[in-house]
Amino acid sequence: MEKHLSIHAPSEPMQDASVPVESGATWKDYVQLMKPGILRSNVIAAFGGFWLASHWSINWALMIFMLIGTSLIIASSCVFNNFLDREFDRKMARTRSRALPSGRVQPTQVLWFGTILGLAGLTELVLLVNTLTAVLGLIGMFFYVIIYTAWLKRTSTLSTVMGSFSGSMPPVMGYVAVSGAMDAGAWILFAILFLWQPPHFWALGIRRKEEYRAAGFMILPVVKGTQRTKLQMIPYIVLLIPVSTLLYYYGYVGIVHLSVSVVLGGIWLIMALAGLKSKNDDIWARNNFIFSINYLMITFLIMIIDTAK
Repeated sequence: MEKHLSIHAPSEPMQDASVPVESGATWKDYVQLMKPGILRSNVIAAFGGFWLASHWSINWALMIFMLIGTSLIIASSCVFNNFLDREFDRKMARTRSRALPSGRVQPTQVLWFGTILGLAGLTELVLLVNTLTAVLGLIGMFFYVIIYTAWLKRTSTLSTVMGSFSGSMPPVMGYVAVSGAMDAGAWILFAILFLWQPPHFWALGIRRKEEYRAAGFMILPVVKGTQRTKLQMIPYIVLLIPVSTLLYYYGYVGIVHLSVSVVLGGIWLIMALAGLKSKNDDIWARNNFIFSINYLMITFLIMIIDTAK
Protein backbone atom coordinates (compact mmCIF):
# COMPACT_ATOMS: atom_id res chain seq x y z
CA MET A 1 0.00 0.00 0.00
CA GLU A 2 -3.09 7.22 -4.54
CA LYS A 3 3.83 14.03 -13.41
CA HIS A 4 5.83 16.86 -15.14
CA LEU A 5 9.28 17.18 -16.72
CA SER A 6 10.75 18.67 -13.56
CA ILE A 7 9.77 17.71 -10.06
CA HIS A 8 10.34 19.90 -7.04
CA ALA A 9 9.41 19.37 -3.43
CA PRO A 10 7.28 22.25 -2.13
CA SER A 11 9.30 25.08 -0.71
CA GLU A 12 9.03 25.79 2.99
CA PRO A 13 5.77 27.72 3.47
CA MET A 14 5.74 31.05 5.20
CA GLN A 15 3.96 30.82 8.52
CA ASP A 16 0.33 31.83 8.19
CA ALA A 17 -1.40 33.37 11.18
CA SER A 18 -4.40 31.13 10.58
CA VAL A 19 -2.28 27.98 11.01
CA PRO A 20 -1.53 27.24 14.66
CA VAL A 21 2.01 26.24 15.54
CA GLU A 22 2.09 23.46 18.09
CA SER A 23 4.92 21.65 19.75
CA GLY A 24 5.57 18.47 21.62
CA ALA A 25 5.15 15.76 19.00
CA THR A 26 4.30 12.34 20.40
CA TRP A 27 5.00 8.84 19.10
CA LYS A 28 1.39 8.79 17.92
CA ASP A 29 2.13 11.68 15.58
CA TYR A 30 4.92 9.70 13.95
CA VAL A 31 2.68 6.65 13.67
CA GLN A 32 0.04 8.75 11.94
CA LEU A 33 2.65 10.01 9.46
CA MET A 34 2.94 6.40 8.29
CA LYS A 35 -0.83 6.28 7.58
CA PRO A 36 -1.69 3.11 9.54
CA GLY A 37 -4.85 2.39 7.54
CA ILE A 38 -3.01 2.37 4.20
CA LEU A 39 -0.09 0.48 5.77
CA ARG A 40 -2.36 -2.21 7.19
CA SER A 41 -4.30 -2.84 3.98
CA ASN A 42 -1.14 -3.01 1.87
CA VAL A 43 0.59 -5.38 4.27
CA ILE A 44 -2.44 -7.68 4.10
CA ALA A 45 -2.18 -7.57 0.29
CA ALA A 46 1.53 -8.45 0.50
CA PHE A 47 0.72 -11.35 2.80
CA GLY A 48 -1.88 -12.58 0.30
CA GLY A 49 0.65 -12.53 -2.53
CA PHE A 50 3.19 -14.40 -0.41
CA TRP A 51 0.65 -17.06 0.53
CA LEU A 52 -0.51 -17.51 -3.07
CA ALA A 53 3.04 -18.14 -4.28
CA SER A 54 3.78 -20.49 -1.37
CA HIS A 55 0.97 -22.96 -2.15
CA TRP A 56 0.57 -23.67 1.60
CA SER A 57 4.28 -24.53 1.96
CA ILE A 58 5.19 -21.51 4.07
CA ASN A 59 8.71 -20.33 4.83
CA TRP A 60 7.74 -18.46 8.00
CA ALA A 61 11.05 -16.66 8.45
CA LEU A 62 11.01 -15.41 4.86
CA MET A 63 7.43 -14.26 5.29
CA ILE A 64 8.30 -12.24 8.38
CA PHE A 65 11.31 -10.65 6.67
CA MET A 66 9.16 -9.78 3.64
CA LEU A 67 6.43 -8.24 5.79
CA ILE A 68 8.91 -6.14 7.78
CA GLY A 69 10.72 -4.83 4.71
CA THR A 70 7.52 -4.17 2.79
CA SER A 71 5.99 -2.40 5.79
CA LEU A 72 9.01 -0.11 6.12
CA ILE A 73 8.90 0.83 2.43
CA ILE A 74 5.15 1.51 2.49
CA ALA A 75 5.53 3.53 5.69
CA SER A 76 8.36 5.54 4.13
CA SER A 77 6.26 6.30 1.05
CA CYS A 78 3.39 7.51 3.22
CA VAL A 79 5.71 9.74 5.25
CA PHE A 80 7.09 11.32 2.07
CA ASN A 81 3.50 11.77 0.87
CA ASN A 82 2.73 13.70 4.05
CA PHE A 83 5.87 15.77 3.59
CA LEU A 84 5.02 16.78 0.02
CA ASP A 85 1.32 17.38 0.71
CA ARG A 86 1.78 19.46 3.87
CA GLU A 87 0.74 22.78 2.30
CA PHE A 88 -2.31 21.20 0.66
CA ASP A 89 -3.30 19.41 3.87
CA ARG A 90 -3.65 22.78 5.58
CA LYS A 91 -6.47 23.62 3.18
CA MET A 92 -8.58 20.54 3.90
CA ALA A 93 -10.72 20.21 7.01
CA ARG A 94 -10.03 16.51 7.46
CA THR A 95 -6.24 16.87 7.19
CA ARG A 96 -5.30 20.26 8.66
CA SER A 97 -5.06 18.85 12.20
CA ARG A 98 -2.42 16.29 11.22
CA ALA A 99 0.95 16.55 12.91
CA LEU A 100 2.82 18.18 10.00
CA PRO A 101 0.31 20.82 8.78
CA SER A 102 -0.54 21.75 12.38
CA GLY A 103 3.12 22.28 13.23
CA ARG A 104 3.61 19.55 15.85
CA VAL A 105 6.29 17.96 13.68
CA GLN A 106 8.73 19.93 11.54
CA PRO A 107 9.26 19.14 7.81
CA THR A 108 12.95 18.33 8.28
CA GLN A 109 12.11 15.74 10.93
CA VAL A 110 9.54 14.16 8.64
CA LEU A 111 11.97 14.05 5.72
CA TRP A 112 14.62 12.27 7.81
CA PHE A 113 12.02 9.90 9.25
CA GLY A 114 10.86 8.87 5.78
CA THR A 115 14.42 8.47 4.51
CA ILE A 116 15.45 6.22 7.39
CA LEU A 117 12.36 4.03 7.00
CA GLY A 118 12.90 3.66 3.26
CA LEU A 119 16.61 2.82 3.49
CA ALA A 120 15.96 0.33 6.27
CA GLY A 121 13.22 -1.40 4.28
CA LEU A 122 15.19 -1.64 1.05
CA THR A 123 18.32 -2.88 2.83
CA GLU A 124 16.36 -5.51 4.75
CA LEU A 125 14.70 -6.83 1.59
CA VAL A 126 17.98 -7.04 -0.33
CA LEU A 127 19.79 -8.85 2.47
CA LEU A 128 17.03 -11.11 3.82
CA VAL A 129 14.52 -11.62 1.00
CA ASN A 130 15.74 -11.04 -2.57
CA THR A 131 16.82 -8.21 -4.83
CA LEU A 132 13.74 -8.33 -7.08
CA THR A 133 11.42 -7.71 -4.13
CA ALA A 134 13.51 -4.69 -3.15
CA VAL A 135 13.52 -3.37 -6.73
CA LEU A 136 9.72 -3.64 -6.89
CA GLY A 137 9.51 -1.78 -3.60
CA LEU A 138 11.72 0.98 -4.99
CA ILE A 139 9.56 1.19 -8.12
CA GLY A 140 6.46 1.46 -5.96
CA MET A 141 8.03 4.25 -3.91
CA PHE A 142 9.03 6.14 -7.06
CA PHE A 143 5.54 6.02 -8.53
CA TYR A 144 3.83 6.94 -5.27
CA VAL A 145 6.17 9.69 -4.08
CA ILE A 146 7.45 11.23 -7.32
CA ILE A 147 5.00 10.42 -10.11
CA TYR A 148 1.77 10.47 -8.08
CA THR A 149 2.33 12.83 -5.14
CA ALA A 150 4.93 15.32 -6.36
CA TRP A 151 3.77 15.53 -9.97
CA LEU A 152 0.41 14.32 -11.27
CA LYS A 153 -1.71 14.80 -8.16
CA ARG A 154 -1.29 18.54 -8.66
CA THR A 155 -1.43 18.70 -12.44
CA SER A 156 -3.39 15.92 -14.13
CA THR A 157 -6.38 13.60 -13.81
CA LEU A 158 -3.97 10.78 -14.72
CA SER A 159 -2.74 10.83 -11.13
CA THR A 160 -5.11 8.11 -9.96
CA VAL A 161 -4.29 5.73 -12.80
CA MET A 162 -0.53 6.23 -12.53
CA GLY A 163 -0.72 6.01 -8.76
CA SER A 164 -2.25 2.58 -9.21
CA PHE A 165 1.19 1.30 -10.23
CA SER A 166 2.45 1.84 -6.69
CA GLY A 167 -0.70 0.46 -5.08
CA SER A 168 -0.33 -2.73 -7.11
CA MET A 169 3.16 -3.50 -5.82
CA PRO A 170 2.58 -4.95 -2.30
CA PRO A 171 0.95 -8.25 -3.35
CA VAL A 172 3.48 -8.60 -6.16
CA MET A 173 6.32 -8.03 -3.69
CA GLY A 174 4.87 -10.72 -1.44
CA TYR A 175 4.59 -13.08 -4.38
CA VAL A 176 8.11 -12.59 -5.79
CA ALA A 177 9.59 -12.93 -2.30
CA VAL A 178 8.72 -16.60 -2.79
CA SER A 179 8.89 -17.07 -6.57
CA GLY A 180 11.89 -14.86 -7.25
CA ALA A 181 10.41 -14.04 -10.66
CA MET A 182 7.66 -12.04 -12.37
CA ASP A 183 5.64 -15.00 -13.64
CA ALA A 184 1.93 -15.23 -14.49
CA GLY A 185 0.81 -15.12 -10.86
CA ALA A 186 2.72 -11.90 -10.19
CA TRP A 187 1.29 -10.18 -13.26
CA ILE A 188 -2.27 -11.27 -12.47
CA LEU A 189 -2.01 -9.89 -8.94
CA PHE A 190 -0.64 -6.65 -10.36
CA ALA A 191 -3.52 -6.40 -12.85
CA ILE A 192 -6.18 -7.07 -10.21
CA LEU A 193 -4.90 -4.33 -7.91
CA PHE A 194 -4.28 -1.95 -10.81
CA LEU A 195 -7.88 -2.26 -12.05
CA TRP A 196 -9.39 -2.13 -8.55
CA GLN A 197 -7.81 1.14 -7.46
CA PRO A 198 -9.25 3.82 -9.81
CA PRO A 199 -12.95 3.06 -9.18
CA HIS A 200 -12.18 2.66 -5.48
CA PHE A 201 -10.47 6.05 -5.22
CA TRP A 202 -12.85 7.89 -7.55
CA ALA A 203 -15.77 6.90 -5.33
CA LEU A 204 -13.99 8.65 -2.48
CA GLY A 205 -13.09 11.52 -4.81
CA ILE A 206 -16.76 12.11 -5.63
CA ARG A 207 -17.62 12.27 -1.93
CA ARG A 208 -14.72 14.62 -1.12
CA LYS A 209 -14.81 16.55 -4.39
CA GLU A 210 -15.11 20.02 -2.88
CA GLU A 211 -12.35 19.37 -0.37
CA TYR A 212 -10.00 18.23 -3.13
CA ARG A 213 -11.03 21.24 -5.23
CA ALA A 214 -10.25 23.62 -2.35
CA ALA A 215 -6.87 22.00 -1.83
CA GLY A 216 -6.01 22.25 -5.54
CA PHE A 217 -5.78 18.54 -6.38
CA MET A 218 -6.53 17.81 -10.03
CA ILE A 219 -8.44 14.57 -9.58
CA LEU A 220 -11.03 13.39 -12.10
CA PRO A 221 -14.20 14.38 -10.19
CA VAL A 222 -12.85 17.90 -9.72
CA VAL A 223 -11.74 18.42 -13.33
CA LYS A 224 -14.29 16.41 -15.32
CA GLY A 225 -17.22 16.23 -12.94
CA THR A 226 -19.14 13.47 -11.19
CA GLN A 227 -20.97 11.99 -14.18
CA ARG A 228 -17.79 11.63 -16.24
CA THR A 229 -16.10 9.99 -13.27
CA LYS A 230 -18.95 7.49 -12.90
CA LEU A 231 -18.64 6.55 -16.56
CA GLN A 232 -14.89 6.13 -16.30
CA MET A 233 -15.21 3.78 -13.31
CA ILE A 234 -17.19 1.24 -15.32
CA PRO A 235 -14.49 -0.07 -17.73
CA TYR A 236 -12.15 -0.82 -14.84
CA ILE A 237 -14.77 -2.88 -13.02
CA VAL A 238 -15.77 -4.64 -16.27
CA LEU A 239 -12.13 -5.65 -16.88
CA LEU A 240 -11.60 -6.63 -13.25
CA ILE A 241 -14.14 -9.47 -13.50
CA PRO A 242 -12.38 -11.55 -16.22
CA VAL A 243 -8.90 -10.67 -14.94
CA SER A 244 -9.75 -12.03 -11.50
CA THR A 245 -10.73 -15.36 -13.09
CA LEU A 246 -7.19 -15.80 -14.41
CA LEU A 247 -6.04 -16.94 -10.98
CA TYR A 248 -8.32 -19.95 -11.40
CA TYR A 249 -7.42 -20.44 -15.07
CA TYR A 250 -3.70 -20.68 -14.23
CA GLY A 251 -4.34 -23.01 -11.30
CA TYR A 252 -3.48 -20.68 -8.43
CA VAL A 253 -6.90 -20.89 -6.72
CA GLY A 254 -9.96 -23.13 -6.70
CA ILE A 255 -13.57 -22.78 -7.73
CA VAL A 256 -14.56 -20.97 -4.54
CA HIS A 257 -12.38 -17.97 -5.32
CA LEU A 258 -13.53 -17.99 -8.93
CA SER A 259 -17.20 -17.93 -7.88
CA VAL A 260 -16.79 -15.27 -5.19
CA SER A 261 -14.71 -12.93 -7.34
CA VAL A 262 -17.16 -13.13 -10.27
CA VAL A 263 -20.22 -12.62 -8.06
CA LEU A 264 -18.73 -9.69 -6.15
CA GLY A 265 -17.40 -8.16 -9.35
CA GLY A 266 -20.85 -8.45 -10.90
CA ILE A 267 -22.48 -6.77 -7.88
CA TRP A 268 -19.95 -3.94 -8.01
CA LEU A 269 -20.62 -3.46 -11.73
CA ILE A 270 -24.39 -3.28 -11.11
CA MET A 271 -23.80 -0.71 -8.37
CA ALA A 272 -21.59 1.34 -10.69
CA LEU A 273 -24.15 1.27 -13.49
CA ALA A 274 -26.91 2.27 -11.08
CA GLY A 275 -24.88 5.35 -10.23
CA LEU A 276 -25.47 6.79 -13.69
CA LYS A 277 -29.05 7.50 -12.65
CA SER A 278 -28.46 8.05 -8.95
CA LYS A 279 -30.27 10.99 -7.35
CA ASN A 280 -27.94 11.14 -4.36
CA ASP A 281 -24.33 11.03 -5.45
CA ASP A 282 -22.96 11.22 -1.91
CA ILE A 283 -24.79 8.11 -0.71
CA TRP A 284 -24.03 6.27 -3.95
CA ALA A 285 -20.32 7.12 -3.75
CA ARG A 286 -20.17 6.14 -0.08
CA ASN A 287 -21.76 2.75 -0.79
CA ASN A 288 -19.40 2.12 -3.71
CA PHE A 289 -16.37 3.09 -1.67
CA ILE A 290 -17.32 0.76 1.18
CA PHE A 291 -18.16 -2.06 -1.22
CA SER A 292 -14.81 -1.70 -2.99
CA ILE A 293 -12.99 -2.16 0.31
CA ASN A 294 -15.07 -5.21 1.14
CA TYR A 295 -14.54 -6.60 -2.36
CA LEU A 296 -10.78 -6.55 -1.97
CA MET A 297 -10.79 -7.81 1.60
CA ILE A 298 -13.14 -10.73 0.84
CA THR A 299 -11.52 -11.79 -2.43
CA PHE A 300 -8.04 -11.74 -0.89
CA LEU A 301 -9.22 -13.69 2.15
CA ILE A 302 -10.83 -16.30 -0.11
CA MET A 303 -7.70 -16.32 -2.26
CA ILE A 304 -5.62 -17.24 0.79
CA ILE A 305 -8.05 -19.94 1.93
CA ASP A 306 -8.59 -21.36 -1.56
CA THR A 307 -4.95 -21.26 -2.71
CA ALA A 308 -4.08 -24.42 -4.61
CA LYS A 309 -1.70 -26.77 -2.80
